[in-house]
Amino acid sequence: MPDTVAAAALRRFMAGIFEAAGVPAADAAQVAGLMAEADLIGADGHGVFRLAQYVRRIRAGGMNPRAVPHIVEERPASALIDGDNGLGHLATTLAARTAIAKAKTQGVAWCGVRGGNHAGPASLYARMPMEEGMIGLYLAVGSANHLPPWGGLELLLSTNPIAVAVPARHEPPIVLDMATTVAAYGKVKVKAQRGEAMPEGWMIDRLGRALTDPARANEGLLLPIGGYKGYGLALIFGLLAGTLNGAAMGRDVVDFNADDTSVTNTGQAILAIDIAAFGDPEAFRDRIDALAREIRGSERLPGVERIFLPGEQSAATRARRAIEGVPIPPQLRAQLDALAAELGAPKL
Repeated sequence: MPDTVAAAALRRFMAGIFEAAGVPAADAAQVAGLMAEADLIGADGHGVFRLAQYVRRIRAGGMNPRAVPHIVEERPASALIDGDNGLGHLATTLAARTAIAKAKTQGVAWCGVRGGNHAGPASLYARMPMEEGMIGLYLAVGSANHLPPWGGLELLLSTNPIAVAVPARHEPPIVLDMATTVAAYGKVKVKAQRGEAMPEGWMIDRLGRALTDPARANEGLLLPIGGYKGYGLALIFGLLAGTLNGAAMGRDVVDFNADDTSVTNTGQAILAIDIAAFGDPEAFRDRIDALAREIRGSERLPGVERIFLPGEQSAATRARRAIEGVPIPPQLRAQLDALAAELGAPKL
């Protein structure tokens, strides 16, 4: 059974590791907080699991530990942020905060990122406008290509996720966070570390046969959601989050799982929608509550105990882990201990 660690202890540990790797204290704390939040909501492939990989890229020169993300193009309802090849969480947070500020005066705002890096789960950034009473939408180009065009074999697309966060009044917010592939590649990496098999339907080999051994993932192809429709979504999301911003797309995407030295130039995009620009925000929240109750209370198939709305299970996981702690499997604990020893930082 995995040990559990309180989120506050996890944040302190990760911040200390980043500082030991040369990241300024304020940036280290910000990124550690977002990574701990990823673990709290159950996005186990995007939190402390990624710490060693980020540090490895910093030490190999593939990521700038002292980056200063900044706006390079700006209009009243839009902005383009250059991440300065730093930790992806910093540039994406700047994009979200900029979009929120602009949406307060313009009603809606779209901000893109170039020169970024892997930034964790999509929902972290869609939630930022939501926490200001807005609707948030996030798109990204994944940090490695694992998806071919529909009917092809060359890996030209990534998991290219989308997240949308919608506030309610009394009900939990509706938060959709999904990859355009059946499974995000981070879930494959978690399965590999834990020595667990993948379910059929996540990946196929190059002959079209089911691939369930995550240790052989580099031999296979992720499957898109909904067949050719998922391929189309991955392409369009990549155009909006990558190509539009001058970020990597297609063959330009660097596999940050295998390459620690190349600049990834990862792209992301944030849309913030001020509900007040379209009507009474409180009336909108009431309508969301009513719709959530309608869906949850609708007729179920035999054997189905409950109908969930997007985000409910993550919210339940967060509430539980806030009390019980974040589970840290033995293999991950050993990796983190070795990382702390290597950097001369306190262990978790």
